[in-house]
Amino acid sequence: MNNDNDMARMVRRAVEGYFRDLDGEKPSHVYDMVINCVEKPLIESVLHRVQGNQTHAAAMLGINRNTLRKKMRVHGIKF
Repeated sequence: MNNDNDMARMVRRAVEGYFRDLDGEKPSHVYDMVINCVEKPLIESVLHRVQGNQTHAAAMLGINRNTLRKKMRVHGIKF
């Protein structure tokens, strides 16, 4: 765990804070919650970086263009 980059440390800190804030409640669907929180701003940032070019964004993300378009629909991202 010593080789974490800044992003990994930020995610770890946020998840640990989430667990602290539960105040005894049982956590559930943590994976989906984190992915959903991270995925939309990630896609938006990459699309902004490539000026809305979905082909370039998909390549940068390492996913298929159709997968990108599906995720954009799911998250309500318009570009």
